[in-house]
Amino acid sequence: MGRSVGRLVAESLAAQGVDLMYCVPGESFLGLTDALVDVPQLRLVVCRHEGGAAYMAVADGRMRAGKAGVCLVSRGPGVSNAMIGLHTAHHDAVPMVLLIGQVERRERGRMALQEHDYGKLLADITKAVINVDLPSQASEAVARAFHLAESGTPGPVAVVFPEDVLDEPADDLPLAKPRPRATPGPSPAQMDELAKRLAAAQRPLVLVGGAMDGPPETLAALKRFAEAWHLPISPTHRRPHLFDSHHPHYAGYVGNRVQARLMAEMREADLLVALGERMTDVVSQSWTWPTAPDPQMPFVHVWPDPSELNRVWRADLAICAEPAAVVAALLERKPAHPPGRCAWIARLHAIHRELTAPGWEAAPDGVNFAAVCVGVAERMAADAVLTTDAGNFTSFVHRHIPFRPGQIFLGSAVGGMGAGMPMAVAASIRHPGRQVIAVAGDGGALMTGNEIATAIRHMAAPVLLIPDNRTYGSIGMHHENRYPGRPFAEAADLVNPDFAAWGRAFGAEGFTIRTEADIAPVLDAALAPRTVPAVVHVHASALQVTAFRRRKA
Repeated sequence: MGRSVGRLVAESLAAQGVDLMYCVPGESFLGLTDALVDVPQLRLVVCRHEGGAAYMAVADGRMRAGKAGVCLVSRGPGVSNAMIGLHTAHHDAVPMVLLIGQVERRERGRMALQEHDYGKLLADITKAVINVDLPSQASEAVARAFHLAESGTPGPVAVVFPEDVLDEPADDLPLAKPRPRATPGPSPAQMDELAKRLAAAQRPLVLVGGAMDGPPETLAALKRFAEAWHLPISPTHRRPHLFDSHHPHYAGYVGNRVQARLMAEMREADLLVALGERMTDVVSQSWTWPTAPDPQMPFVHVWPDPSELNRVWRADLAICAEPAAVVAALLERKPAHPPGRCAWIARLHAIHRELTAPGWEAAPDGVNFAAVCVGVAERMAADAVLTTDAGNFTSFVHRHIPFRPGQIFLGSAVGGMGAGMPMAVAASIRHPGRQVIAVAGDGGALMTGNEIATAIRHMAAPVLLIPDNRTYGSIGMHHENRYPGRPFAEAADLVNPDFAAWGRAFGAEGFTIRTEADIAPVLDAALAPRTVPAVVHVHASALQVTAFRRRKA
C-alpha cells in the first residue's frame, strides 16, 4: 500500500515537532492512527475520556513553551466530550490543536451518524476550524493550524478530516513545512516611554501572566529585571510558579479574591504593568483593579496580540510584543528608580509573608487541609510539578504551597473542574521521573479520576491528593453568600467512595489521612519515589470553607 493521507498527516505532525498526542480511539480517524505505526516518533497516549485527553493536551501546551498540545477525537460525542479542554485552552490562552474525524464526504449534510457542522459548533471556542475536503489540503491544514494556535493570543484550533479523506492516496503530495512564527516586538519609542514610567513611579506593580511562561532562561531574565529595575512582581491566577515566592521582590499572588489587606495595599499602586497577562475578571478582582474600562492608575499592557490590547481596558501604553522581548530590551538599558521604592516593595512582601505563614487551627469535622498542604510544601522536590482541579480547596494550595524556580504549576485558570488528574498524567508522561502531585477535590476526582488508568497503562506515577469534604464546597459558599440562612442541600452530603480503595482497584497505592497525626507518615510514603500512582484520601473539613474562612459548626 502506498502513502495515504493519514500517513501524510502523521508526517506533518512530526514536522511540527509533535512527539505526544492524546486520544480516545474512534473509528472516524482510524486512517490516521493506523499510519502512526510508520511514524514512530509520534507517541499516542490512549485515554479513558475525551475530556481527560483534551485536558492532557492543554497541559502539554503549557509545558512545551509555546508549542501546541495535540488531541485526537472522533466526531459527535468525541468532540462534545472534549469541549471542556477547548474551553480551558481558549480562556487560558494555551496553544492546542484538536484533530477531528468527520463523517465521509458523501454522507455530509444528511445528518449522518454523529455528524456535526464543527465550524458552527466550535465557532466561539476556537481560533479557527479548518475543514479538509481534498487530500491536497491535508498537510497545509496541519501547518496552518499550528501557526494559528501558537501565534498572537495562543489558543485552540480544530482541523476536521472526513474519514474517507484519510484513506485517500497521497504519494505525490508534498509535506507542508512548519511556518516560522511571527513574533511582534516593542518599538524603541515604546521602550523609552516604559522606561520613563518605571523610573518615575513611586509604587509600581508588575503583574506577570501566562505569556511570560517559558523556559528557565525566560524566568531567570524576569528575576534579573525585577532586581535591576527594583520592581515588585506578582504572578497572576494559576501561574504562581512564574516568580520565586521567597524572593524579596515577590509582592503576592494575584488570583481569585485576593485577601483584603494585600489588595488594599496593591490599590495604592501608581503604575500597573500587565506583563504577559491577558487581564480577566479574576485578575482584576471583578473589573475593579484596574477599573474597567478606564483604569484608576496609569496602566501599561504588554501582550503579543493587538486585538487583545485596549479590548476591555484603555491602556496608557499598549505594547504589542512578546513580554520576554520587553524584559530583554529593558535589561539592556540603565535602570533607574526613586529611593523610596524599597519601602513599597518591602510592605507588599511583608504582607505576602504574613498571609502565607504556615499556620492553621484544627477543625472539628475533619482535617484542616491547610495542614496537608504545609506537609506537601515541606516535601516537594526542587523540580516538582503540581496540578490542581477547581474549587475552594485550591485556596489552601495557593496560601500554603510556595513555588521555587524549577517547579511547575498546572491548572485551569478559567476554573473548569476535572483538570487536576489528567494534567498530572500528562506531566508524568512528559517528564518521567519527576515528582508530580495532583490536588483534586472529591467533585473533580470523580469527573476525570478514571485517567488514573491511563497513568498506569503508560507507566506514569503521579500522586493524587483528594481533600474529601463530601460537598461541592465552592458552590455551597456562593449560595450561602447570596442567600444567607437558606439551605442548599444540592451542594452537601455527596456520596463518595473510599478513595484509597478506589485507587487500589486501578492498581495504584492507596493511603488515607483521617487525622493530623496521619499527615506526616502518609505523605512520606506517598511522595517517596514510585513506579505506580498513589491516591491519598484526605477526610477534610467541610466547615473550613477556604484557607481564610471557616463556617460555624
